[in-house]
Amino acid sequence: MAAPMEARVPDIGGYDDVPVIEVLVKPGDIVAKDQGLVTLESDKATMEVPAPFAGTVKEVKVKLGDALSEGSLVALIEPAGDAVAAAPRAEPEAPKKEKPASETGAQVQPVDVPAQPDRLTEESIIEVEGGAPVPAMAPIAEPGDPASRPPLRFEADAVLPGKVPYASPAVRLFARELGVDLAQVAGTQRGGRIGKEDVQKYVKAALSGGVAGAASATTAAGGGLNLIPWPKVDFAKFGEIESKPLSRIQKISGANLARNWAMIPHVTQHDDADITDLEALRVALNEENAKAIAAGKAGKVTMLAFLIKASVAALKKYPNFNASLDGDNLVLKKYCNIGFAADTPNGLVVPVLRDADKKGVVEIAKEMGELAALARDGKLKPEQMQGGCFTISSLGGIGGTAFTPIINAPEVAILGVSKSETKPVWSGEKFKPRLILPLSLSYDHRVIDGAAAARFTTYLAQLLGDLRRAML
Repeated sequence: MAAPMEARVPDIGGYDDVPVIEVLVKPGDIVAKDQGLVTLESDKATMEVPAPFAGTVKEVKVKLGDALSEGSLVALIEPAGDAVAAAPRAEPEAPKKEKPASETGAQVQPVDVPAQPDRLTEESIIEVEGGAPVPAMAPIAEPGDPASRPPLRFEADAVLPGKVPYASPAVRLFARELGVDLAQVAGTQRGGRIGKEDVQKYVKAALSGGVAGAASATTAAGGGLNLIPWPKVDFAKFGEIESKPLSRIQKISGANLARNWAMIPHVTQHDDADITDLEALRVALNEENAKAIAAGKAGKVTMLAFLIKASVAALKKYPNFNASLDGDNLVLKKYCNIGFAADTPNGLVVPVLRDADKKGVVEIAKEMGELAALARDGKLKPEQMQGGCFTISSLGGIGGTAFTPIINAPEVAILGVSKSETKPVWSGEKFKPRLILPLSLSYDHRVIDGAAAARFTTYLAQLLGDLRRAML
């Protein structure tokens, strides 16, 4: 009988402390390789932690509500058959040999030493901005080592103007995106470590004026609004009410949208595209591929697939739209990943279609349909919602004539599409009925000026009017 092996959380896209919403196995269950053990719910999707090998579950180490990160222990599984050889095995630690005091020539005196981690982990490292990580604690020397001495804590104040906040690199990046000075944030995690929730709490308090000095600090970073507190109203005194909690997606999306709207100077450029001929081509393609579509071998071509293809061509012609702000630098991207807003029962999510510039319309339509289905089922993986360059939000299937979509930071532009409508268009001799698609392009005015936005939408409308222009 093989000894139980550990099943741990694999790479989940850089997410930390993801809650367990479902435990799929129990002790005694026989699992196959890659079978789900538990279900985690990240910011905008759910994901299963798979079994790394086949075998019998001996012990489940987590329960509902536990927060897991990459490397967290999920279960102990006894490998079955050939899985024993394939199962990951932890290397046993070699026993440390201590020299007797007689060999050192002096008696070793006990020294009070603070508890140290067995190895340098993220919690035992202080990241110095602009330099290499510095261990927060000196490693413990062997008892008989002549250089043995009590470890000294690294004091940031001794070498830096201000104390280095205790936070992981991911939290530092998150704070920089929000314009938050981590030195002003109080950490509530173990050892005073600053977590993502601490940064979010600080920003909410700063926007509502609830943090002393936070308003001035955030304003200096570009994020202070000096708003009056949100009104407190007892709605029940006016009539019957029902209180319904927001979904997790709504909570997270709401915070992101509020940040993006507050910190990005939005301007929206409106234009119209004549898609009469393009719609005829779309209908013809679906008729030609009707059998393949019915068999699931091809995706139904939608106008959004054409919009993605046309947007790729426009982004290549105007590369500043395929960029992101990084401090005083503009990062121009040589790849083209297009995000599209997907309406789901739990809220809005944005799957990302990768390498859209290397795919045809039919392939884009098929992959887009697969991503949309995963979004509706809440099964999008974190990496399927990352790395976007430009986002399209289409409300054409619902209605409307124009709107102002909110930019999806750190992108610098987003395209909104409303419902197409047949309108009379003057041909030079007479009015002709043409199918007109309203376009609404919101852009970051720090990067893009009005003239560039007008050129972008004009070119995009020309492409949608005659997609052959994309080959020029």
